[in-house]
Amino acid sequence: MVERFLEQQPAVCATMLSPEVRRGESDLCTLNETDVSNAEDAVSALKPMKDATMLMSEERNPTVSLIAPINAQLLQSMTDTMGDTPMIHEIKNSIRTDLQKRYSSEAEKKILHTASALDPRFKGLPFILTDEERLEIFKGVTEEAASLEITSDESERTQEDHQVPRRKQTLEEEDSSPIEDNHSESPPSPPKKARSLLVSLLGQSFTDTEGTIEPKKTPYAKAEEEMENYCKAPPLTEDPLNWWREHEVIFPLLSRLSKQYLCIPGTSVSAERVFSTAGDVVTAKRSALKPDHVDQLVFLQKNLHVPKC
Repeated sequence: MVERFLEQQPAVCATMLSPEVRRGESDLCTLNETDVSNAEDAVSALKPMKDATMLMSEERNPTVSLIAPINAQLLQSMTDTMGDTPMIHEIKNSIRTDLQKRYSSEAEKKILHTASALDPRFKGLPFILTDEERLEIFKGVTEEAASLEITSDESERTQEDHQVPRRKQTLEEEDSSPIEDNHSESPPSPPKKARSLLVSLLGQSFTDTEGTIEPKKTPYAKAEEEMENYCKAPPLTEDPLNWWREHEVIFPLLSRLSKQYLCIPGTSVSAERVFSTAGDVVTAKRSALKPDHVDQLVFLQKNLHVPKC
C-alpha cells in the first residue's frame, strides 16, 4: 500500500492542489517531506520480506525446502549497512530479532536442512556456513535413505515368511493326494550333451566366474554412492519434483526420501485459498448446495487451468 502511494504521490499532490478539491476545505491532511522519506525507507527495508512472501505464496512448488535458504537470506539482508537511516536501522533490527527466534530447535533444523539437501536447487547448502555442518547433514540424509532400503528388505522377508507355511501346506496336500497308476513308462531322460571343446581346452579359467562377481552392497553403501553422484549432478533451476521423477531410476533411495520431504508445503496459503474459494461458492443465494456438489465445484475451480506436464 505504501509503495503504491509513493508511485502515485505526484498525481495525489497535484489533485489535492486543485481548486475543485480545496473548495470548501480549510485544511487538507497531507504528508510532509519527512513522512514521504520515512515511507520510502520503509518500502526499501521491507522489500526482501515482500519478495519472500510473494515467493512462498505461490500455488506451485512452495515446498518446505525453501524455508531454510530464504530465512538465511532474510537474516543476511537485515544486517546493518553503511548509509542506513535510523528508520531503516530500526526496521531491520526488529525483523532480525524476530527471525532469530524462529526455526531454532534441532528437530526443526533437521527437517528444514534435510528437505533443502534433497532439493536439487539447494543441494550445495550455500546457506550453511561451515563444511562440517554440511557433511553432517549429508551423512544424516544418507543414513535415512539407507534405512528405507533396510525397511524395504525387512518387509519383503516378512512377506516371504508368511508365504513359506502356505507353500509347505500346498506341497503336503499334493503329496497326500492319491497317485493314479496308469502303468505308463516314464519318458526317457535326455542324453547328456557332449562337453564343449572350448571348456575342455580352457578348463577352470573358462568356467569359474565366481571371482568376477561383485559383492552385494550394503544399504548404506548404496545410499552413499547415490549421494555422491547426486552432489556431482549439474545445478537445477526448474521444478525439483519433475527432476526427481526423471531421475527416479538413477537415485532410487534418494528419490523415495525426497517424496517424504518435498511433499510438505512451506505455508498454509494454498489451504487458506481453498477455504476462500469454498466461501465464494457457497453464498447466501446458493445455501442449498449439497456437500458433494460443493466439493465438485471447488475442485473444478482449483483445477480449471491444468498445466501441461
